[in-house]
Amino acid sequence: MTQETTYEFPTGVTEPDYELWTTDVEIDPTGVFEDLEPEDRAWWDKARAFTLDEVRPVAHEYWETADYPLHLVKKLGDADLLRDGQTPKGYAPMSAMAAGLVNMELHRGDGSVGTIVGVQAGLALRSILQCGSPEQIEKFGVPMLRGELPGAFALTEPTHGSDSVSLETRATRVEGGYVLNGEKKWIGNGSVGGISVVWARDDEGKVRGLLVDQQSAGYTATTIKNKLSLRAIWQAHIRLENVFVPDEMVLPGANSFKDTAAVLFATRLGVAWAAVGHATACYESAVAYAKQRVQFGRPLAASQVVQERLARMQSELATIQLLAVQSTRREMAGKLTGPAASLAKYTATRTARSIAANARDLLGGNGILTDNRVARHFADMEALHTYEGTETVQALIMGREITGISAFA
Repeated sequence: MTQETTYEFPTGVTEPDYELWTTDVEIDPTGVFEDLEPEDRAWWDKARAFTLDEVRPVAHEYWETADYPLHLVKKLGDADLLRDGQTPKGYAPMSAMAAGLVNMELHRGDGSVGTIVGVQAGLALRSILQCGSPEQIEKFGVPMLRGELPGAFALTEPTHGSDSVSLETRATRVEGGYVLNGEKKWIGNGSVGGISVVWARDDEGKVRGLLVDQQSAGYTATTIKNKLSLRAIWQAHIRLENVFVPDEMVLPGANSFKDTAAVLFATRLGVAWAAVGHATACYESAVAYAKQRVQFGRPLAASQVVQERLARMQSELATIQLLAVQSTRREMAGKLTGPAASLAKYTATRTARSIAANARDLLGGNGILTDNRVARHFADMEALHTYEGTETVQALIMGREITGISAFA
């Protein structure tokens, strides 16, 4: 019997565990966040703690399995983070700047969690607070604030996305209320058993907002499968077939598309801030990886071309940070116009998309692994680039302002 020979195992073939959720990367190269009001900084710190304590441990698992972390909705409510800059009676003030910072930080953690707040607070809750009666605010708005009641904003239709003003879902007047018929698509929270704010045209062609219990007869919601982006929040394809909505569930302040547009306008900067959050996550992960990953006998960070790419990413990040902060200051002063909001969304999402692509490439093969953080943000940016108005639509809004000529069909 021959004696078994033991050979030394090479030490250099075992890949280390890379720490990409780093806290050591400087993310404010221009100092744009140094002069924040203490109250705004406190909101940011609260969102940062929530992201690290509650989101980081579960983000990959829920994203990978396309499951919805519904328990986080209640925790967001308990932390008073389901606000998006709104200050209902009895609640501590939350400025638009604080809302932007919270939005940025939650998306820095995970795009699905950030979108939960955008849908629940930015769209559904805002519709009720801006257009609802005191009774509706108390019955539905307050539970949404607390994270006890999921809220959906049902505007987009299968055949009307960018041209949402052309929506065709009908609200027919009957005794005691309305009967809804139509379909909606891409409705976040539309299939989780809460309340949907459904936008439809009445008998006179006016756009109305109606609160629909998702358990109502005739309300059928199918969770959309096989998404590439935002996999940990459920979007629904909704069919409304003879759904009766009593008068007390009709929003009294929602009587035209202008009321719908007012809600959407208030959230557009939120998408810009969300893009800053995704860009921040990709940038800090790329810097951390470049310092830890060794190739050709030295860290990637020692390479001139890598340093140039990181410098480019930092430049792009600083650009959209400054844009988001300045746009928010103008919003708080009542000076933000629709085209200016479109400029912020257009620039932030396309720039963040560039940062995400660069970071994905810099991580090489590891950049396509969803548990390496960057890949999830890279995929999620595709959704942000589209929703709340595509890049093309934002460009046409800006172009109309620049030229004085509308190029819309």
